[in-house]
Amino acid sequence: MNMAGGHEERTSPPAALCTGRGPHRGPGAVRARPPAAPPTVSGAGPSAPCPHPTRRCPDWSMPHHSPAGSGADTPRRRTRTPLRDRLPLPVRGRGRPAADPAAKQERSPWRSLRYRSMRWWSAANLVSNVGTWMQLTVQNLLVLQITGSAATTGLSLAVQAAPGLLLSLVGGSLVDSWPRKLTASVSQAALGVVAFATAAFVALGMLNVPLLMVLAAVTGSIATVDNPACSLLGNDLVKRKDVPSAIALGSVVHSAGRLIGTAAAGAAVAWFGMASAYLVNGLSFLAVAAVIPFLKLAPKEDREPQEAAGPAPAAPAPAAAGRAARRPGGTREGLVYFLRNPRLVALATITGISAIFGRNYQLTLAVLVTGPLAAGAGSFSSVSTVLAVGGMIGAVLAGCLRKPSVKHVAVLAAAGALLQAVAGLSPSLLILMLLVAPMAVVESVSDTAGTTVLQTEPPSHMRGRVLGVWRSASTGWGLVGPPLLGALMEFAGARGGLIVGGLAIVAVTGAAQLLQQRSPLARLRPRREPAPAATAAPEPEPATA
Repeated sequence: MNMAGGHEERTSPPAALCTGRGPHRGPGAVRARPPAAPPTVSGAGPSAPCPHPTRRCPDWSMPHHSPAGSGADTPRRRTRTPLRDRLPLPVRGRGRPAADPAAKQERSPWRSLRYRSMRWWSAANLVSNVGTWMQLTVQNLLVLQITGSAATTGLSLAVQAAPGLLLSLVGGSLVDSWPRKLTASVSQAALGVVAFATAAFVALGMLNVPLLMVLAAVTGSIATVDNPACSLLGNDLVKRKDVPSAIALGSVVHSAGRLIGTAAAGAAVAWFGMASAYLVNGLSFLAVAAVIPFLKLAPKEDREPQEAAGPAPAAPAPAAAGRAARRPGGTREGLVYFLRNPRLVALATITGISAIFGRNYQLTLAVLVTGPLAAGAGSFSSVSTVLAVGGMIGAVLAGCLRKPSVKHVAVLAAAGALLQAVAGLSPSLLILMLLVAPMAVVESVSDTAGTTVLQTEPPSHMRGRVLGVWRSASTGWGLVGPPLLGALMEFAGARGGLIVGGLAIVAVTGAAQLLQQRSPLARLRPRREPAPAATAAPEPEPATA
């Protein structure tokens, strides 16, 4: 017995391996070959065919037998076949397709960060939002310090918001007429100049009420051009399919800038005075203006939706297109396009009713916490923190959307309104916070989906004017909402205001979605006019019906 190998060494020619299915009489038994084809000695000629070619002999001491006609038997030790190779079981890496890393990345809410220009743009926007919220935090305190009147403080806010109601259509038309990167750079630089001027007036003690109103009006007027230009520029940095991720990323940046800016404002005022907040805001505007020229836009064919096959109407001449963009009719055309698009009208209805009765939580929840729940200002601060965190989580989740529609916005808005109505019945502060968190998440996803539909539904050369119409409408319901909601809470109480407001949102949202689906125009996609053949993409000549 060979102790090393566990078998005796053979001096006779090796026997052929039996792979048959027949019964064996022992671990070392070898079935005899048929007399007609006896096994041959290795190297003496072709080996006999194995009568059992479908199974190997379990005797490990037997060498492998060569296939019929292969030439000779090669003596070698048989190795055990792994179970995963003998049984057709689905094991890891077999039987199912491997996960595609590219497909997983396409579903990521951060997929817009694959673009280098979007990373630069997001960083610049974060700096700008920090400066903006530092100024907004200090602005009301500054007005109160100068005038000592709450009415004057409210008047300054109204003066700054008034251009958004009156001039947004013109500002959107200018965004469609001028190169987008140039427009955004100039508007950011202009806002920076206004912030520097305000900081100088505050530091020198020269700021008075008339000068304050002029600066507020100038800031609001520039914002009518800056807001649509920067919004559309951010979307142009990515492909159309990644626009929801870009908008969600912008929401996260906005929320983060608000948290950082509000905290930094207190420290800046304590150390350097109120002028420092305006100075930081001016520097943040200049930082954005310096980054914009280096941004690279996505290819136009990746930013525009695929048009249906068919003859396209002839584009107007560049000169005629430029004149059309500069005349008042260009602004009117944006309003006509908006009103003739049933999806945009339904979206405006849903967003408007939600803004009036469901987004003024600084008013409704403040009254509920300090009134029926008998909690203090610290408790309301905790509720506000939960709202902010829920909004950021919702913005991240909204980045997973690929093709949001008005139906998605309607369903999410109704779900958030129902949570608001239930929150109005909260018996304690803890229950209220547990309901406020999912409500903020759902409403944040709804807002991001609505913004995506708004900024991708119109053709590229109409988006500035459509955003101008939207800004005018949003300014209107922003001015109407707080007084109307306050009157409702005076009549029905804090709980009644939340419950009635939530049910009103559900009813109007359902009606808007039903009318949008049954509208005759809903069966026809709004006609997309071709972009003019001009560098600045001016407005085309209006087509006759």
